[in-house]
Amino acid sequence: MAKHLDLEEQEQLDELKHFWKQYGNLITWSLIVVLGAFAAWNGYQYWQRSQAAQAAVMYEEIEHAVQSGETAKIDRALADMKERFGRTTYAQQAALLAAKAYDEKGNVDAARTALSWVAEKSSDAGYQAVAKLRLAAILLDKKAYDEALQQVSGSFPKDFGGLVADRRGDIFLAQGKKAEAKAEYEKAYKGLDERAEYRQLVEVKLNALGVDPAETPLNVATAQDAGAPK
Repeated sequence: MAKHLDLEEQEQLDELKHFWKQYGNLITWSLIVVLGAFAAWNGYQYWQRSQAAQAAVMYEEIEHAVQSGETAKIDRALADMKERFGRTTYAQQAALLAAKAYDEKGNVDAARTALSWVAEKSSDAGYQAVAKLRLAAILLDKKAYDEALQQVSGSFPKDFGGLVADRRGDIFLAQGKKAEAKAEYEKAYKGLDERAEYRQLVEVKLNALGVDPAETPLNVATAQDAGAPK
């Protein structure tokens, strides 16, 4: 009986050895890949947390520099942040904040550079949209109409549709293209939430162009304008 069990054990051992000889390398490498990926994932998560923590500290530094009006300090901190933590949302927020400070001080070129960086480098569509809208406003003030229109062309997040149309309307109006401006303002009015205060500003712009969206449906007004003599 003992010999019978020994033979069975030996057969099982032989089968195990055969199995391991055939599949052992595959199993070993599979384990290495899985464990390596797990370790890499943990390492990446730790790195991201570390990057975010350091970027948050630098953002606060830029925020304090903006509040105190220290332009040179903003320049240094923003350049350092873009180089070291450019992929973080803190860096993109800092660039938008710095651009606002630059613009308020009349440093249009610095504001434009900061906004262009966000528009080109940000992985967040919302930050990109904000940067492009502000860039378009700066270019509009400089009468660079074609460049301004480029900034508000292409795709934008749905929530920004009304604001983008409004900015296009401003550019067309500055060019003296009243029909195009009216069409964009109508899009903006329809695209903005009824409770949004900004919608009232768009309504004022439409009123100045002879359209009262509160009384006349926009599609009717548009049809009347199309048939009116020019």
